[in-house]
Amino acid sequence: MTQTAPISPGARLAAMRAAAPLIHNITNYVAMNVMANVLLAAGASPAMVHAREEAADFAAVASALTVNIGTISPPWAEAMEAAAASAVAHGKPWVLDPVAVFASGYRSGACTRLLDLRPTAIRGNASEILAQSGGAAGASGADAGDEVSAAEDGARALARRSGAVVAVTGPVDFVTDGTRALRVANGHGLMPKVTALGCSLTGVVAAFLATGEDPLDAAAAALAFYGLAGERAAQGATGPGGFAVAFLDALHALTPAELDAGARIEAA
Repeated sequence: MTQTAPISPGARLAAMRAAAPLIHNITNYVAMNVMANVLLAAGASPAMVHAREEAADFAAVASALTVNIGTISPPWAEAMEAAAASAVAHGKPWVLDPVAVFASGYRSGACTRLLDLRPTAIRGNASEILAQSGGAAGASGADAGDEVSAAEDGARALARRSGAVVAVTGPVDFVTDGTRALRVANGHGLMPKVTALGCSLTGVVAAFLATGEDPLDAAAAALAFYGLAGERAAQGATGPGGFAVAFLDALHALTPAELDAGARIEAA
Protein backbone atom coordinates (compact mmCIF):
# COMPACT_ATOMS: atom_id res chain seq x y z
CA MET A 1 0.00 0.00 0.00
CA THR A 2 1.27 3.48 -0.84
CA GLN A 3 2.44 5.00 2.43
CA THR A 4 0.92 8.44 1.76
CA ALA A 5 -2.56 6.99 2.39
CA PRO A 6 -3.38 7.20 6.13
CA ILE A 7 -5.57 4.10 6.21
CA SER A 8 -5.27 0.34 6.59
CA PRO A 9 -7.68 -1.16 4.08
CA GLY A 10 -6.92 -4.61 5.46
CA ALA A 11 -8.11 -3.59 8.92
CA ARG A 12 -11.32 -2.27 7.42
CA LEU A 13 -11.85 -5.51 5.49
CA ALA A 14 -11.34 -7.51 8.67
CA ALA A 15 -13.82 -5.31 10.55
CA MET A 16 -16.41 -5.66 7.81
CA ARG A 17 -16.13 -9.44 7.74
CA ALA A 18 -16.31 -9.65 11.52
CA ALA A 19 -19.51 -7.61 11.50
CA ALA A 20 -21.03 -9.42 8.48
CA PRO A 21 -23.30 -6.38 7.95
CA LEU A 22 -26.81 -6.73 6.53
CA ILE A 23 -26.92 -4.58 3.40
CA HIS A 24 -30.34 -3.50 2.14
CA ASN A 25 -30.19 -2.97 -1.61
CA ILE A 26 -32.75 -1.28 -3.81
CA THR A 27 -31.04 -2.02 -7.07
CA ASN A 28 -31.89 -2.74 -10.69
CA TYR A 29 -33.19 -6.00 -12.11
CA VAL A 30 -29.94 -6.71 -13.96
CA ALA A 31 -27.80 -6.39 -10.85
CA MET A 32 -29.76 -8.21 -8.16
CA ASN A 33 -28.27 -11.70 -8.46
CA VAL A 34 -24.74 -10.53 -9.22
CA MET A 35 -24.78 -8.05 -6.36
CA ALA A 36 -26.09 -10.59 -3.87
CA ASN A 37 -23.33 -13.04 -4.78
CA VAL A 38 -20.67 -10.31 -4.63
CA LEU A 39 -21.74 -9.24 -1.15
CA LEU A 40 -21.83 -12.83 0.10
CA ALA A 41 -18.37 -13.51 -1.32
CA ALA A 42 -16.99 -10.32 0.24
CA GLY A 43 -18.30 -11.25 3.69
CA ALA A 44 -21.53 -9.25 4.01
CA SER A 45 -25.19 -10.31 4.07
CA PRO A 46 -27.34 -9.02 1.17
CA ALA A 47 -31.06 -8.29 1.07
CA MET A 48 -32.93 -7.14 -2.04
CA VAL A 49 -36.00 -5.29 -0.74
CA HIS A 50 -37.72 -2.74 -2.95
CA ALA A 51 -41.46 -2.84 -2.12
CA ARG A 52 -42.58 0.61 -1.01
CA GLU A 53 -44.75 -1.02 1.66
CA GLU A 54 -41.70 -2.33 3.58
CA ALA A 55 -38.62 -0.46 2.34
CA ALA A 56 -38.57 2.04 5.20
CA ASP A 57 -39.03 -0.64 7.85
CA PHE A 58 -36.26 -2.77 6.40
CA ALA A 59 -33.83 0.15 6.12
CA ALA A 60 -34.32 0.76 9.84
CA VAL A 61 -33.02 -2.69 10.78
CA ALA A 62 -30.32 -3.12 8.12
CA SER A 63 -26.70 -2.15 8.72
CA ALA A 64 -26.59 0.02 5.58
CA LEU A 65 -28.65 0.85 2.49
CA THR A 66 -27.85 1.19 -1.21
CA VAL A 67 -30.07 2.93 -3.75
CA ASN A 68 -29.46 2.28 -7.46
CA ILE A 69 -31.76 4.01 -9.98
CA GLY A 70 -30.91 1.73 -12.92
CA THR A 71 -34.47 0.43 -13.51
CA ILE A 72 -36.35 3.11 -11.62
CA SER A 73 -40.13 3.45 -11.78
CA PRO A 74 -42.57 5.54 -9.72
CA PRO A 75 -43.24 2.84 -7.06
CA TRP A 76 -39.52 2.16 -6.79
CA ALA A 77 -38.76 5.88 -6.50
CA GLU A 78 -41.19 6.11 -3.59
CA ALA A 79 -39.53 3.12 -1.93
CA MET A 80 -36.07 4.62 -2.47
CA GLU A 81 -37.00 7.90 -0.84
CA ALA A 82 -38.76 6.20 2.06
CA ALA A 83 -35.83 3.86 2.67
CA ALA A 84 -33.25 6.66 2.50
CA ALA A 85 -35.23 8.83 4.91
CA SER A 86 -35.53 5.87 7.28
CA ALA A 87 -31.81 5.11 7.07
CA VAL A 88 -30.97 8.69 7.98
CA ALA A 89 -33.50 8.74 10.81
CA HIS A 90 -32.01 5.57 12.29
CA GLY A 91 -28.37 6.59 11.86
CA LYS A 92 -27.59 4.06 9.12
CA PRO A 93 -25.21 4.89 6.25
CA TRP A 94 -26.59 4.82 2.74
CA VAL A 95 -25.04 4.97 -0.71
CA LEU A 96 -26.56 6.50 -3.85
CA ASP A 97 -25.71 5.02 -7.26
CA PRO A 98 -27.05 7.55 -9.84
CA VAL A 99 -27.09 5.20 -12.84
CA ALA A 100 -27.43 7.13 -16.13
CA VAL A 101 -28.72 10.18 -14.24
CA PHE A 102 -28.01 12.22 -17.37
CA ALA A 103 -30.38 10.14 -19.55
CA SER A 104 -33.73 11.73 -18.65
CA GLY A 105 -35.39 14.45 -16.65
CA TYR A 106 -37.17 11.79 -14.62
CA ARG A 107 -33.89 10.26 -13.47
CA SER A 108 -32.38 13.64 -12.76
CA GLY A 109 -35.38 14.69 -10.68
CA ALA A 110 -35.34 11.45 -8.71
CA CYS A 111 -31.65 11.88 -7.90
CA THR A 112 -32.19 15.48 -6.83
CA ARG A 113 -34.79 14.33 -4.32
CA LEU A 114 -32.52 11.56 -3.11
CA LEU A 115 -29.61 13.96 -2.69
CA ASP A 116 -31.81 16.05 -0.40
CA LEU A 117 -31.94 12.96 1.87
CA ARG A 118 -28.20 13.24 2.57
CA PRO A 119 -26.49 10.08 1.35
CA THR A 120 -23.35 9.03 3.18
CA ALA A 121 -21.65 8.28 -0.13
CA ILE A 122 -22.31 8.63 -3.86
CA ARG A 123 -20.67 6.18 -6.25
CA GLY A 124 -20.79 6.50 -10.01
CA ASN A 125 -18.79 6.67 -13.18
CA ALA A 126 -17.32 9.95 -14.40
CA SER A 127 -20.30 10.90 -16.59
CA GLU A 128 -22.78 10.21 -13.79
CA ILE A 129 -20.82 12.28 -11.27
CA LEU A 130 -20.38 15.10 -13.79
CA ALA A 131 -24.12 15.20 -14.42
CA GLN A 132 -24.94 14.94 -10.72
CA SER A 133 -22.63 17.85 -9.97
CA GLY A 134 -24.30 20.03 -12.59
CA GLY A 135 -21.79 19.60 -15.40
CA ALA A 136 -22.22 18.38 -18.97
CA ALA A 137 -21.71 14.64 -19.38
CA GLY A 138 -20.90 12.71 -22.52
CA ALA A 139 -22.10 9.13 -22.27
CA SER A 140 -23.85 6.24 -24.01
CA GLY A 141 -26.54 4.51 -21.98
CA ALA A 142 -25.15 3.70 -18.55
CA ASP A 143 -21.53 3.70 -19.75
CA ALA A 144 -19.19 6.59 -19.05
CA GLY A 145 -18.12 8.80 -21.92
CA ASP A 146 -15.85 10.93 -19.77
CA GLU A 147 -12.51 10.38 -18.08
CA VAL A 148 -12.29 10.21 -14.28
CA SER A 149 -10.02 13.26 -14.28
CA ALA A 150 -12.77 15.33 -15.94
CA ALA A 151 -15.08 14.69 -12.99
CA GLU A 152 -12.67 15.40 -10.13
CA ASP A 153 -13.58 19.06 -9.63
CA GLY A 154 -17.27 18.22 -9.91
CA ALA A 155 -16.85 15.42 -7.38
CA ARG A 156 -15.27 17.79 -4.87
CA ALA A 157 -18.06 20.32 -5.37
CA LEU A 158 -20.75 17.63 -5.10
CA ALA A 159 -19.19 16.31 -1.89
CA ARG A 160 -19.14 19.78 -0.33
CA ARG A 161 -22.73 20.47 -1.39
CA SER A 162 -24.21 17.13 -0.36
CA GLY A 163 -22.07 16.23 2.64
CA ALA A 164 -21.41 12.83 1.03
CA VAL A 165 -18.18 11.12 0.14
CA VAL A 166 -18.12 10.96 -3.66
CA ALA A 167 -16.40 8.09 -5.46
CA VAL A 168 -15.73 8.39 -9.19
CA THR A 169 -14.88 4.93 -10.46
CA GLY A 170 -12.86 4.10 -13.56
CA PRO A 171 -9.36 2.85 -14.44
CA VAL A 172 -8.07 4.88 -11.49
CA ASP A 173 -10.76 5.75 -8.97
CA PHE A 174 -11.06 9.16 -7.33
CA VAL A 175 -12.79 9.54 -3.96
CA THR A 176 -13.26 12.75 -1.98
CA ASP A 177 -15.13 14.25 0.94
CA GLY A 178 -14.76 17.72 -0.53
CA THR A 179 -11.61 18.47 1.45
CA ARG A 180 -9.47 15.33 1.34
CA ALA A 181 -9.14 13.18 -1.74
CA LEU A 182 -7.59 9.82 -2.61
CA ARG A 183 -6.86 7.90 -5.80
CA VAL A 184 -7.19 4.13 -5.94
CA ALA A 185 -5.31 2.45 -8.80
CA ASN A 186 -6.45 -1.16 -8.31
CA GLY A 187 -8.56 -2.91 -10.94
CA HIS A 188 -8.47 -4.70 -14.28
CA GLY A 189 -9.79 -4.08 -17.77
CA LEU A 190 -12.03 -7.15 -17.68
CA MET A 191 -14.15 -5.71 -14.88
CA PRO A 192 -16.27 -3.43 -17.14
CA LYS A 193 -16.90 -6.42 -19.42
CA VAL A 194 -19.11 -8.13 -16.80
CA THR A 195 -22.51 -6.56 -16.33
CA ALA A 196 -23.49 -5.27 -12.87
CA LEU A 197 -20.00 -5.29 -11.35
CA GLY A 198 -20.18 -1.51 -10.97
CA CYS A 199 -23.59 -1.74 -9.35
CA SER A 200 -22.29 -4.47 -7.06
CA LEU A 201 -19.37 -2.29 -5.98
CA THR A 202 -21.90 0.13 -4.51
CA GLY A 203 -22.95 -2.65 -2.13
CA VAL A 204 -19.37 -3.34 -1.10
CA VAL A 205 -18.85 0.36 -0.36
CA ALA A 206 -21.95 0.25 1.85
CA ALA A 207 -20.62 -2.85 3.64
CA PHE A 208 -17.37 -1.07 4.50
CA LEU A 209 -19.27 2.05 5.61
CA ALA A 210 -21.44 -0.08 7.91
CA THR A 211 -18.55 -0.61 10.33
CA GLY A 212 -18.66 3.06 11.33
CA GLU A 213 -15.19 3.99 10.07
CA ASP A 214 -14.34 7.36 8.50
CA PRO A 215 -16.43 7.35 5.28
CA LEU A 216 -13.61 8.51 3.00
CA ASP A 217 -11.15 5.91 4.26
CA ALA A 218 -13.82 3.20 4.27
CA ALA A 219 -14.83 3.96 0.69
CA ALA A 220 -11.23 3.95 -0.50
CA ALA A 221 -10.61 0.62 1.24
CA ALA A 222 -13.69 -0.86 -0.46
CA LEU A 223 -12.51 0.34 -3.88
CA ALA A 224 -9.03 -1.12 -3.33
CA PHE A 225 -10.45 -4.44 -2.13
CA TYR A 226 -12.72 -4.70 -5.14
CA GLY A 227 -10.05 -3.71 -7.63
CA LEU A 228 -7.42 -6.02 -6.18
CA ALA A 229 -9.87 -8.92 -6.35
CA GLY A 230 -10.32 -8.05 -10.03
CA GLU A 231 -6.57 -8.18 -10.57
CA ARG A 232 -6.37 -11.59 -8.89
CA ALA A 233 -9.33 -12.94 -10.86
CA ALA A 234 -7.86 -11.84 -14.18
CA GLN A 235 -4.68 -13.84 -13.69
CA GLY A 236 -6.25 -17.09 -14.82
CA ALA A 237 -9.20 -15.80 -16.85
CA THR A 238 -9.36 -16.07 -20.64
CA GLY A 239 -12.44 -13.86 -21.02
CA PRO A 240 -15.37 -12.21 -19.23
CA GLY A 241 -17.20 -15.46 -18.47
CA GLY A 242 -14.36 -17.12 -16.62
CA PHE A 243 -13.45 -13.83 -15.02
CA ALA A 244 -16.94 -13.43 -13.51
CA VAL A 245 -16.66 -16.74 -11.67
CA ALA A 246 -13.05 -16.15 -10.65
CA PHE A 247 -13.94 -12.71 -9.33
CA LEU A 248 -16.33 -14.13 -6.72
CA ASP A 249 -13.64 -16.57 -5.63
CA ALA A 250 -11.07 -13.77 -5.41
CA LEU A 251 -13.36 -11.60 -3.26
CA HIS A 252 -13.87 -14.53 -0.91
CA ALA A 253 -10.19 -15.51 -0.74
CA LEU A 254 -8.53 -12.09 -0.41
CA THR A 255 -7.10 -11.64 3.09
CA PRO A 256 -6.61 -8.40 5.04
CA ALA A 257 -2.84 -8.83 4.87
CA GLU A 258 -2.96 -9.31 1.09
CA LEU A 259 -5.12 -6.21 0.76
CA ASP A 260 -2.69 -4.12 2.78
CA ALA A 261 0.16 -5.36 0.61
CA GLY A 262 -1.64 -4.91 -2.72
CA ALA A 263 -3.77 -1.79 -2.27
CA ARG A 264 -2.61 1.14 -4.39
CA ILE A 265 -4.08 4.16 -2.62
CA GLU A 266 -2.48 7.57 -2.60
CA ALA A 267 -3.44 11.10 -1.67
CA ALA A 268 -4.77 13.21 -4.54
